[in-house]
Amino acid sequence: MTTDPTAPVTVLESFPAPRRTTNPYLARLPAELPPDVRAVTFSWRTALVGRYDVFHVHWPEKLMRASTRPRTLVKQLAAAALLARLALTRTPVVRTLHNTDPHEPGGRVERLLLRAVDRRTATWIMLTPDTVRPATASPGSTAVTIPHPHYRDWYATAARTAPRPGRLLYFGLVRPYKGVEDLLAAFADVDDDDLTLHVVGSPESPALRDAIAAQAATDARVGLRLEYADDDVLAAEVGAAQVVVLPYRRLQNSGAALLALSLDRPVLVPAGATATRLAAETGPGWVTTFDGTLTPADLMRALDAAAALDLGTARPDLSTRDWPGVAAAHAAVFRACARPAPHPMPAGAAR
Repeated sequence: MTTDPTAPVTVLESFPAPRRTTNPYLARLPAELPPDVRAVTFSWRTALVGRYDVFHVHWPEKLMRASTRPRTLVKQLAAAALLARLALTRTPVVRTLHNTDPHEPGGRVERLLLRAVDRRTATWIMLTPDTVRPATASPGSTAVTIPHPHYRDWYATAARTAPRPGRLLYFGLVRPYKGVEDLLAAFADVDDDDLTLHVVGSPESPALRDAIAAQAATDARVGLRLEYADDDVLAAEVGAAQVVVLPYRRLQNSGAALLALSLDRPVLVPAGATATRLAAETGPGWVTTFDGTLTPADLMRALDAAAALDLGTARPDLSTRDWPGVAAAHAAVFRACARPAPHPMPAGAAR
């Protein structure tokens, strides 16, 4: 925390220097902040002994996990040391709540550390107004809603591909909770040889890869690309789709849905408050929802809605997600945490 009102605010982000696999949202955030707010990417050296005014954490469990048990133990010890340093220096923590719970649960030590992070968090950034703070959050913490930014600028130079009628697409990490098996089962029951389905993304395990491949092998209309897709490949796949299907068990905050919409392709997503808000925001036809387990009828409804759009020229309304506004809102939060008295929280904050 800085006491000099003229000094730049230094924010330590919880993610390392961007790589080609880094989410564009994270890659762009440091560069989009105004000059008086400087974001630095994560290293354990900086986290433990460096100088910064605010710690901004996204997925805290990633700081505590590794590929082996000994490495996991080392990272958990480092995370405990970081929490001690934050407490001793009274460094405020800002957490962007992408998910209320980790997608894959951790062990007891991780759960204890995550609860400690929650208690240390001074301000929660919610990506939707419907998200609530965890029960383990500090009673004195503040919450503010800042929408997930769109990806239009990131893909502005990507080659555009014309949509192929009847093409459905799933993209993203392939994990059990994302419902790819449900999508394959529903598509198999659609009796239309003119439809095609592409699944693009890296499975989390060899067993899941084998299961997806075996399920798809019985349908010649299904194409698989079970690997990481770089930006050019992903833009081409999304562009070729008439509908992007995200058959998740539950939708809380979906960067994948926003990526598809940023590339002007409609989506089929689980029903719920998040989907309802997204549909109202983007306009008619861009967001179709399904209840429960995905069905063939759901796929056909989404294709019918997409057919009513002119996918060559029509664009969903994502104006509230432009980077200047998103970056300014983040900067206001960081300033308010680093200099509590002279900088009030932005509009939308709640206690």
